[in-house]
Amino acid sequence: MIRVTRLNGREFVINAEQILTVEETPDTVVTFTNHDKMVVKEKPDEVIRKAIEYQRGVRAFAKE
Repeated sequence: MIRVTRLNGREFVINAEQILTVEETPDTVVTFTNHDKMVVKEKPDEVIRKAIEYQRGVRAFAKE
């Protein structure tokens, strides 16, 4: 799970493993594998960075 921010400033978490696409339109829109969409304050690069960090953490935990 990764923490992101709604446009109204409220934080919430999304399942990084369910992200299908991240696009800037100019707001950042995250589309999930079930085709639901969420608009977040973070720029696409930040969402991608958080998703990569999450995956690295999962893999590091699995190796232990």
